[in-house]
Amino acid sequence: MRPVLSVAEMGAADAAATVPVGVLIERSGRAVAGAALRLLGGGYGRRIVIVAGKGNNGADGRAARRTLVGRGAQVSVVDAGGGLLLPPADLVIDAAYGTGLRRAYEAPDPAGAPVLAIDVPSGLDGDSGVACGGAVHAAMTVTMAALKPGLLLNDGPAHAGRIEVADIGLDVGEPRAHLIEDADIGSLPARPSASHKWSRAVWIVAGSPGMTGAADLCARAAQRSGAGMIHVGSPDLSASAHPAAEAVAIGLPASEWDTVVLADLSRFAALIVGPGLGRRESTASAVRRLVASAGVATVVDADGLHALGSVESAAAVIAARPTSAPVVLTPHEGEFAGLAGRKPQADRMAAVRDLAARTGAVVLLKGATTVVAAPSGEVFLATAGDARLATAGTGDVLSGIIGAFLAAGLSGLVAAGLAAHVHGLAARRGPRVGLVAGDLPDLIPGVLSVGSG
Repeated sequence: MRPVLSVAEMGAADAAATVPVGVLIERSGRAVAGAALRLLGGGYGRRIVIVAGKGNNGADGRAARRTLVGRGAQVSVVDAGGGLLLPPADLVIDAAYGTGLRRAYEAPDPAGAPVLAIDVPSGLDGDSGVACGGAVHAAMTVTMAALKPGLLLNDGPAHAGRIEVADIGLDVGEPRAHLIEDADIGSLPARPSASHKWSRAVWIVAGSPGMTGAADLCARAAQRSGAGMIHVGSPDLSASAHPAAEAVAIGLPASEWDTVVLADLSRFAALIVGPGLGRRESTASAVRRLVASAGVATVVDADGLHALGSVESAAAVIAARPTSAPVVLTPHEGEFAGLAGRKPQADRMAAVRDLAARTGAVVLLKGATTVVAAPSGEVFLATAGDARLATAGTGDVLSGIIGAFLAAGLSGLVAAGLAAHVHGLAARRGPRVGLVAGDLPDLIPGVLSVGSG
């Protein structure tokens, strides 16, 4: 996992540094110069324009100039300001403002030259990733010491381009946010040699008349993610409503079905409730009773989130649980608004942290960058997914993966964060056009088996 530091946390790391500022600036300058030389394929005879502000970001740019001139580049430094007309260049280095700007910024026209940004493209909010005015569009960003949230959220990815983190010798402490990486999949616990089918068992309450596909997608995803036994049931449907496959289908009555599930739950390690359930009040009441009474790790998704109601109602249900086993809530923006009372604001990390703290649950907010927060405030970010996941049913698959990872004994935060990453990687193994949710479960084992014996 890669550390992610807010602007304030980065400022605190700078302030606590035992290395002189001048030394840090020289290290930053060398890192920027190295990236510039790689972009250009060398320095001799190359024309480089550095747009430099008055603060440390500008100082980093001027330090980069010294290295670049030594490599034969023709380097011009232009003071940042409005209405700049840049001379012709092979590369423009944005050293104007970085994280230090909180207002609109009209970036000068690079006239087709690629732009290399230092730390954060000028005009991009370092925490929220919201672009202010005509913020810099960079082909590459070299950020110092750790990733910044704004590079990963909202407009950030479109403005930052390829991101490199430069180690300049700063101690980043114990960050409260991290980006999930491919190597983190190796932290999933292997199935013990003495395990059996009841190891990592998952109960799934999902589907309703006309929506049985949600239950089946969720069940297939859980199986492909390592669950050993699946029971699946849909309110007001008989067992025959689900295809005969590896999962065991359980008929559930139209109301008070929570008693049936609870009576069967003792051998299970995780519960998933919500995908495709529908929104009848009898269903919603049963969801609330089930979540409040379940003694196992629980994922609540889709119509299950609607059943929980407001943030106060959800918090009361979760507080009533007889166990400390985690609850994971998996809203998209609309479902988030149903719980929190409004859609997440520009600072998505802050919004998800707040909802997690208020509900006492791990909250996973779906998006181009998925944000997962624990009640403690710790955050994981997942960026593996792309537009291939923007199709019906993919959220049901994600719930199944999370449920299987919870059943394997992972914490709510780790299970949800890793599941979001695996979900995205599975989609990337599919076709660029025409991927449907039903394709995803069969792509998951390939993601999880990389590097395994």
